[in-house]
Order: sequence, then C-alpha cells, then structure tokens
Amino acid sequence: MAADVTDPVTAEFAAGYPFGLDRFQLDGCAALAAGDGVLVCAPTGAGKTVVGEFAVHLALAQGKKCFYTTPIKALSNQKHADLSARYGAHRVGLLTGDTSINGEAPIVVMTTEVLRNMLYAGSHSLTGLGYVVMDEVHYLADRFRGAVWEEVIIHLPASVRLVSLSATVSNAEEFADWLVTVRGHTRVVLEEHRPVPLFQHVMAGNRLYDLMSDDGLTVNPQLLEIAREDVKVERWRDHRDRGKGGFSQRPRSRARPPDRVDAVHRLDGEGLLPAIVFVFSRAGCDQSVERCVASGLRLVPDTQRATIREVAERHTAALSDDDLRVLGYAGWLDALERGVAAHHAGLLPAFKEAVEELFVRGLVRVVFATETLALGVNMPARSVVLTSLSKWDGETHADVTPGEYTQLTGRAGRRSIDVEGHAVVLWQAGLDPRQVAGLASTRTYPLRSSFRPSYNMAVNLVGGMGRDRARELLSSSFAQFQADRSVVGIARQVARNEEALQGYDEAATCEHGDVGEYDRLRRAIKDREAMLAREGSRQRRGAAREVLDALRTGDVIRVPGGRRAGVAVVLDPGKAPVRATPARGHLEDEPRPVVLTADRQVRRLSIVDFPSPPDVLGRLRIPKSFNARSPQSRRDLVSTLHHQGYTEASGRTSGRSSRGRSLAADDSELLRLRAALRAHPVHGCADREQHLRWSERRERLERETAALRRQVEERTHSLARTFDRVCGVLSDLGYLSGTGVTEHGARLARIYAESDLIVAECLRRRLWDDLDAPGLAAVVSTLVYEPRRPDEVPARVAPAPVMAVVSDTARVATDLAEREAHHRLDTLRAPDPGLCWAVHAWASGAGLGTVLAGADLTAGDFVRWVRQLVDLLDQLSADPVVGNAARSAVRALRRGVVSA
Repeated sequence: MAADVTDPVTAEFAAGYPFGLDRFQLDGCAALAAGDGVLVCAPTGAGKTVVGEFAVHLALAQGKKCFYTTPIKALSNQKHADLSARYGAHRVGLLTGDTSINGEAPIVVMTTEVLRNMLYAGSHSLTGLGYVVMDEVHYLADRFRGAVWEEVIIHLPASVRLVSLSATVSNAEEFADWLVTVRGHTRVVLEEHRPVPLFQHVMAGNRLYDLMSDDGLTVNPQLLEIAREDVKVERWRDHRDRGKGGFSQRPRSRARPPDRVDAVHRLDGEGLLPAIVFVFSRAGCDQSVERCVASGLRLVPDTQRATIREVAERHTAALSDDDLRVLGYAGWLDALERGVAAHHAGLLPAFKEAVEELFVRGLVRVVFATETLALGVNMPARSVVLTSLSKWDGETHADVTPGEYTQLTGRAGRRSIDVEGHAVVLWQAGLDPRQVAGLASTRTYPLRSSFRPSYNMAVNLVGGMGRDRARELLSSSFAQFQADRSVVGIARQVARNEEALQGYDEAATCEHGDVGEYDRLRRAIKDREAMLAREGSRQRRGAAREVLDALRTGDVIRVPGGRRAGVAVVLDPGKAPVRATPARGHLEDEPRPVVLTADRQVRRLSIVDFPSPPDVLGRLRIPKSFNARSPQSRRDLVSTLHHQGYTEASGRTSGRSSRGRSLAADDSELLRLRAALRAHPVHGCADREQHLRWSERRERLERETAALRRQVEERTHSLARTFDRVCGVLSDLGYLSGTGVTEHGARLARIYAESDLIVAECLRRRLWDDLDAPGLAAVVSTLVYEPRRPDEVPARVAPAPVMAVVSDTARVATDLAEREAHHRLDTLRAPDPGLCWAVHAWASGAGLGTVLAGADLTAGDFVRWVRQLVDLLDQLSADPVVGNAARSAVRALRRGVVSA
C-alpha cells in the first residue's frame, strides 16, 4: 500500500515513479538517508529494487559513486538500460566479463565478480565509492558462485553503505546480524505482502479449478475427489495389467493431464495471458512451441507482425544469413509473429533478448521457459503455469521445493497492470492437491552460506593483509557466523548431557564392584559372539559354494533349510562362465542350479538357499526326452526319485554336517571372557540388571556426547582450518612462502576461475607455450567446460598435438588432486575435453553450422561456454609467453554469434 512521503530527498526521488511508494520501500529509503546500510527482503515483484535505485539517487546528490551489482550479465544489461533511461547514458556505465562501457561513470552496473576483482586489485575506480547495491544477494547460497558475494561484503571499505536486496528468506534477522558485525549498523526491512495478490489453481482436463476453498484454509474438495478418482483408475490399470479382477468396469476420472496447447487456449479464454509456462526441459520448451505453431495458434493480431519482425531483426542484425539459417531463424520468427516463444539457456542470447523485449511489450503472449528465467531478467506475467512439480537436477528427478515454487510463481502479477496474478499447476497422474497447497503456503526458506576459501582468494588475502589477518577475516564470514551459531546450541546440549552423565554414574554405582567394567566384559562377549557367528556363516557359505561348484546334472541333493528345504534333483548345475565388469575387473558368478523338488516344482536356487552345504544323496539319470515344462515329465522324474528311496537321508553325502559345531563352542578368548564375567564381583549383585540398564544408558549418552563434541570441534574456526589447508597446498607448491606471496602466487592472484590452480600450474610448467591460438583455446576450454550430463562423450576430438597437451593438462590436475588429498581437500574439478573440437574449429574459422553439427551443441550453450573461455583467455593475455596466443585466440573466438 502506498504511503505518504515527508522527507524532501525521498519525495524528489519518489516523484519520478508512476506509482506511490509502499511503506517497506520508504523504510528502506529512510535507512539509507540516515546513513545506515539496509537489507530488504521482499517477494518477487514487490519492488525492492526501488530501494537500490534510491542509493543511486543519493550517490548523485552527494557527488559520490554507486555500484549496482547483479548476479548475471543479462540482468546487468537490463539494469544498465533502466538507469540510463532515468539518469542519462553519460552518467551510467556497464562492466561485465565481456563488456566495458563508461566504466568511470558515477553509476556503474556490473556483475558481482567484477566488483570482487576490483577489490582484490585495489582498483582506482573505487575512489569516491559511496554506495554498493547487491541485487539478488541471496545468491550467496549458490554453491558455485556464492562465495563472491561474501568476499565483496567483507572487503568493501567501511565507508561504503551497502544495500542488500533479497528474495524472502526465513532467517533474514540472522543474515542482518552478520551484516552488522562486518558492515556496521544495518537496518532490516521485511515485506511479505505481495503488491499484486496471487491466486492458485490446478488445471485438470479442460477445467481450471481453484486450489483452495472459499475459506482460503482448506483444499478444494473437488480437487480431492479428482485425486481419489485418479487413484481408482491407476488401481484398475494395475489390476488389468496383472490380469486380476476386482473391478466390474473401468472407473471414470476427470483427471486428464491437459495438453499444453489446450492449456494456452484455456488461459486465453479466461483472460489470463500473458503467461510463462515453465517446462523443466529445453527440448520440452521447443516442442511446445512447435506444437502451438502446428495447431495454428495465433495470439497476436496481424497488425502487430511488423513490429514483432522489427524487434527480431534489430536483435539479430549482427548475424549473417548463413548463421540465421543454421539457427532456424525463419521458424523462430514465425512463432514470434504468432505470439509464442521459448526461453532457455540453449537459445542464442540475441534470440532470448528479443523474446524478453517482446514479452515485456505484450507482443509475445506465451513463453515456454526453463527455470533459469525465474532467476534472470525481469519478465512478469499475468499467469505462471507449472507443467510438473518435479525436475531434473543433473543427477535425478527431484521435487520442486517451496522456495523454487515461490520463485517461479512469483512472476505472476504485473504491478500497476494486473489487479491479481495467477499460478496454475497442470494435472499429472499421482498429483496430490495437498502437496501443491503445501508448496504454495510454506514460507521457510533459510539462507545458507556456501562460502569456502579458494586458491585465488588465499593468495589475494595473504598478499593484501598477511596470513594471520586473513584467518581473522575468514572467521568473520557468514559461513563461520552460521557455524558458530549452530555450535552454541550444540555446546548447550553437551553441557546438559554431561550433567545427565553424572546422574547415570550415580545410578549405576554398585557396592560390589565396578559396573562399567562388568558391562564392558558383557559387551566384549556379545561382540565376540557376533564376530564368530559371522565367521561361521562365511565358512559355511564357502563350504556350500564348494559343493555347488561340484554338482552335476542328475545329482540328488538335500537342501538343508529355508523355503526350498528338502530333496531335489539337479536339472542344470547353473555354472555361469567368468564374466568381466569394467568397474571390478573379473567377477566369477556364483552357481545357480536349477532343480526339480519332491513336490514337482522347478526352481532356480542360489547360494542364499544354502545356509549350510547341501548333502549329495546320489545320482539319477535324466532322460533325454525330459521337458521341465511338461507336468508329465516332472511327475515321472519325481516318481523315479521316490522309487529309488531318495526321500530318506541315505546315500553319498558332502562329508559335512548340515549343522556343524559352532565356532563359539571352542573359542578360547570367548571362554576366557565368560569366565571373567562369572568371576566379577558385580555378577553376584541382586540389583545387577538395574545397574546395567543405567550403565547402558550412560554408554549411549557418552557416544552421543562424543559425537556432539566432534561437531563443535569441526565447526569452530572451520573456515580458518580450511584456509590453513589451502595455504598448505600453496606453500608446498611454492605459491606462498614464509613471508608472503611468491612470483608464482602473484600470477595465481590474477586468475579468477574455478580451476585457478590448474591454470597457474600449467603456466608455471610451461605446458602451453608451443600452442597456437586455436590450440591454446581448445586446451584451456577443458578447464571451463562442464557437460550437462556426466556420461557425455565428445563426438569429435581436436588434432592429436592439441589432445596431447590436453592429456598433459589432465595429468597436472591429477597431481594437484593428490596434493589436495594429502591436505584433506577436494576442490578441483577434472578437465573435460567435451568442447575442445568445437573451440578449435571455431577459432580456426569454421562456420557455425559445422561447429554445432560436429559438437552436438545448442547455439546458446556454445556461446555461453565460449564467452567464459574468452574471459579466462583475457586473463592469460598478460603472460609473457602465452600472452600473444591468448590475445589471438580471443580475437578469433569473438566473431559471429559469440560477439553479436
């Protein structure tokens, strides 16, 4: 709800918006105006960026600089455009990994990594910096990039006011408490109210159902009834497939999963467009667009086609006709002119940016998108549709979490445009409406730090402040802050346990002797008996295996126990040949004999059917005409078995008793322990069992307490210990010395990449010195590229001389991994050659069609990986030996779709 503005500076700022500021926005602005830092946590679409823009306003009014940081380049580009339109392009700069525009302007938009690098380098651009806005600060939970946010927060000069903008998290106060410890006074502004209310629905068949009843507290009973019908249908199908009865006729159900094209028609008919339809698959997004086009769907009038075409042509103007043909431009444009598009990481950035502009302008009405859109640019819609409540996380299909559900559906409802937003879940078999209601209502999304010291971070910290001061600084990270807070609760539990242990000691006291000593004897006997039982079982299994290995067709055996106990005749010894497995080398299969039992059943037995060796009673001749599937053949053979008297335990045996003598009966150590137990003075106490119960409780509690003490030890100063291990690796390799950073360490300090140490070590060993530009690009790509699936194998490989250096680089990574293991670390990822051929071909001048076809890559993936590669090669350009090749590689790679 808009609130009145009394402060003149805020009033001047607010006058530039077409809507009145809400109370939480004014509270955030007031905190900044008072000279405090501020943490604003609000739902997606609530308008928290207004507080960040007020920091820009204050900086200009005070003659200071303001850096506006974002987690991704696309969001930086969009924010640069917004601020340029508001304050003028001459006052706004942009710095991303591959873009530098007006970097000395008073307002600079940048990715968070750029600011981190500036802080480590002591850039002169930091002079006069008054405010830093960290948009999407909850990214610090990201396990790959989250550390960057904490590094920036810790390293920023104390004079800089920090504006942290976050999605709603349940531990905002904890995060703010940490900000106070490292940044000084910080005010927390929490807003849980959405400016545009969000209504939840489920679409089943061709109907749209409200998720909740009119009371807003209970799930719609119609949906619960549909779910019950769905269960009945599934049960009927299961019985039908198993050939069972139980249903007179097929149950009816309204729970038909809606077709995506039908769903779009339904939303259009309900006036719920524009919509974002989240499909957790790139191929699924593209196929949905194709089906919409094939169905003849058209969501925008013909009068808007020219405008749509103009936007598409403007965004793709830098691409050649050949590239556009390879990219399927004609089909993409046809879908756009119908008001339909896909949006995912596999698309070329130029295509995605055109879709984003058209969607915001209302010229694209439906976008089929993967979840990456929810974490990127500002594309609100009237409705958001989820086609599934599970998604592939790279390893398995995982359920959508409440936080993800809120992030995705938060796009629904455009401020100042829609009076309400709508979230729609498409029905799927097995859907539970109560699960959807739980996702929609849960509001506990804790922010957890992912901060860990890296090699680059270590040399920068040691070089800038020395090792001792660096350890202190790491101890002030949010990760350590959270670890220490958790230690407080654990330490309290340890204290309570220690108090309880004293009481247990008193209860377990016996006037006859030491109950603990007696209890230890009893446990030693139990452990010894268990060990001997396992050994006896292993010996019996081995003896059984020997007998099974010697079986022949026609042998009559007595199965000693279990479900198959009794006399049987061997039809097939079941001796499998030795087979090889790639993981375990040669593995000999255990024999699995096929037998005919005395009750005429044919069974395949395994080693588990023989708790002890079988007795071999004799042999029968199996007729050549015997057919195990014939009841008559089975009756005849069993008749012969009975006729020859094999129902009695007579005849040739394996020479071993089916039971055998227990190992425990003759074990001298067990006999000694039992004698010591009987001789112990506590053995004769009348209250012995009561004392022992208290002793057992004490033992359990002592084990629990020891585990808690280990947790306290592990978490206390855990970041500093990890830092020490990182420094240990660096010292071993000569990147750090007793006095600080060496020459090699100084080079490592300028390498910002996940594989920073591998890059530095390859440069140090001069492995890449003889590579030309395409070869260097191909080799370095192995330290950037990560396949989408771990089992991906490159379709083509780079030339042999290049692959030889790739192998050398992989050996360096292996050496470093062994060094890490010695210091109890595991941070480095093995190089992956999956991009080598494509990069080498592109840097050598190959066309886009050739590269994409030969590498089995999408255009978007190719461009994204090559741009990351260019960023790393830019860092190598300062090297005195490979610098020329690195600069040439950058020029060769920055062409066509990569530079568009």
